[in-house]
Amino acid sequence: MKKVTELICMACLSFIVSSCATSTLTRGGEYGSFYTEHPKTIVVMPPINETNFTGAKDYFYTTLALPLIEKGYYVYSPYLTMEMFQSEGAYDSEMFINGDLTQFKNVLDCDAVMFTRIKKWEKKALLGKINVNIEYVLRSANTGEILYQKEGKIALDTSDDSGGLGSLIATVVNTATTDKVVAGRECNAYVLSDIPDGPYSLSYLKDQEKKAWGKVVKATVKAK
Repeated sequence: MKKVTELICMACLSFIVSSCATSTLTRGGEYGSFYTEHPKTIVVMPPINETNFTGAKDYFYTTLALPLIEKGYYVYSPYLTMEMFQSEGAYDSEMFINGDLTQFKNVLDCDAVMFTRIKKWEKKALLGKINVNIEYVLRSANTGEILYQKEGKIALDTSDDSGGLGSLIATVVNTATTDKVVAGRECNAYVLSDIPDGPYSLSYLKDQEKKAWGKVVKATVKAK
């Protein structure tokens, strides 16, 4: 009986330690390289589209810069860099996501490069949901190290809450007509809010004790 009690106590202690470790995950602990390298400038690469939605790449690309700017980073204009990527035959991010990034440093003098992979982009009209699954990978242009990596599984809620048949019809219409850019913008705003604050933010280097999220971020966000 004593041995059983000891085993139970050990199991409880293990659970408590594990729970505490999870609950105390901070930005300083999760994104240590950020606070070591101090990136200031970011180049956003065209997304890698793994869905059947052919327009996802271009729609999503236009939504990536703003949330990074709002976090306090200087982001090279996607429109200007896209022209450069296309002229240099570097529009396909698959060529660089795991490769050498020194040419980005040499040509653009940037500190980091943001890659995204679109894994899911689908509308569920009757349910009033747009499901978006995006992976974000920010790599250092100096060392090639991954500074930030998250997979966002975001459901954009487009439902109408007024009730009745009219509500169902409104939900279907809302979902069908919600701009693709809106879905991308909401996903970016939510997932990238966990990235450490940049040098042009008042909270720069002061947010290391903030709680950090895990590798996969799941959330339902109400469409605005």
